[in-house]
Amino acid sequence: MIIKPSISVLSSDRVEARIDLDLFCRSYSDAPESLALEGAVAFSPLINSHDHLIGNWFPRAGDKRPYHNSHIWVEDMKSSFSFQERNQFWFNDGSFDLSVPHALVLAQLGCYKSLFGGAATVQDHGPNQAPLYYDSMPISVLKDYRQCHSITMENWWGGESPEAEMQLSAGKIPYIIHLGEGTDNVTRAEFSELTRRKLLQANTLLIHGIAFTEDELRQIAAAKASVCWCPTSNYYLIGETLKVEAALQAGVNVCIGTDSTMSGGINLISEFILAHEKFPALPLSTLYKMASENGAKALMLPPRYGFLQPDRTENMLLMDLVDRDPFRTLLAAEAENIRLLVRDGIPLFGDSQWLEWLDVDMEKYSTFRTGSREKFVIGDPQELNDRIDAVLGYHKDFPYLPF
Repeated sequence: MIIKPSISVLSSDRVEARIDLDLFCRSYSDAPESLALEGAVAFSPLINSHDHLIGNWFPRAGDKRPYHNSHIWVEDMKSSFSFQERNQFWFNDGSFDLSVPHALVLAQLGCYKSLFGGAATVQDHGPNQAPLYYDSMPISVLKDYRQCHSITMENWWGGESPEAEMQLSAGKIPYIIHLGEGTDNVTRAEFSELTRRKLLQANTLLIHGIAFTEDELRQIAAAKASVCWCPTSNYYLIGETLKVEAALQAGVNVCIGTDSTMSGGINLISEFILAHEKFPALPLSTLYKMASENGAKALMLPPRYGFLQPDRTENMLLMDLVDRDPFRTLLAAEAENIRLLVRDGIPLFGDSQWLEWLDVDMEKYSTFRTGSREKFVIGDPQELNDRIDAVLGYHKDFPYLPF
C-alpha cells in the first residue's frame, strides 16, 4: 500500500512534502493501492534508549531530594510508598528473574509506556534475561547487550564483573552502565575509574553523565562512545542534568531515554517537552535525532531503525500534523493523535480504521477509546492493568496509559 502523508521526516535533516511511502505491511486484497493522508506527518518510530521496565510504577519515589547521587536514592526508594505498593504485586527476591509471571506483567505494562509515546524500541537496563522475556514484549526490547549497574555499585542486581561483561560484549553489542549520576565526589570519580578499567570503548553506552566535565565529554567523543540523556529523572532526583550542549559540541553521540517512572518521565514526549523548556536553543530536530538516528547508533541497531525509508516503509510513526514544523508536532504528541505505529512491518498501535485495510490476527490485538477516537493496540494493556488491580484490591492508575 502506498501512502502519501503531508510531510515525511526521512531523517533529522531531511524533510519531504507529499512523497510516496511504500507501507510494508500485509494488507487485504481490497485495500486501496494508494492513500493520501492530509494533515499527517510520518517519522521513524522513536527509540527509548534507557528504561527499567519493572520500575514503571507510579508515583515517583524519593522524599529526600535533591540527592547528591542516585545510589543514595536507590536505598531511600525502598522505603517509599510507591516501592512498597509495587511489592504487593511483585516482590523482588533478589534473583532479578523477570520472566516470573508478575514481573513479566510489570515489564509488559512498562513497554506500553514507550509504545503510547510513539516508541517501538526500548532498552531495558538490567541483568540479561532469558529469550522468553524479550519475546513476550509488545514492542522490541533490546536483547543483545551486556551491562553493569554502575561503577560504584557494580553489578549488585546480577551479572558478571564490569570487566567480564565488557569482554562478553566482544565490542559487537552495547555495553550499558550508569555513570556520573550525581554531583558529589563519588560520582565525579566514576569516569576516571571507568577509563582506568578500560571500560570506555566504542560500544559503551553511559547513562546520565550529570557529573561529566567538558574534558571527559571530549574523551567520550574520541572513544566514539555514547551517552544517554534522561532529563526528567536527572532534574527530579539530582536537580541538575548532563551538560548536553557541551556534549553535542564535543561530538558525543547523545541519545535520550525516560528512565523508569519511579523517577523519570511518562514517555519520550514528556522528555522532549522538558528538554525544550530547559534548553530552548537546542533544535527540536536534534531532540528527534537523539530518539532516532543517535539511539540506533548507541544501541548498535541496523540503520533502518533510525531513518524513515520511503521505498520499504517497515518502520513508521504516523501522527496528526498539529504544527507546520513537524518537529514541533512531537511536543504536542499524545496517544490520541498517533495514527499508526509500525515496526518490522507489524502494526503495533493506531486508529482502528486501519484494521479495514491491514491484515492482522485480531486475537493478538485489543481495542479501546481515547479522546474521540477508537484505537487498536497489540496485546491487551487493559488486561494487564486489571491483573494488577485484582492483586491490589483497588484500581491502580498509570499515567502513561491513555484509557
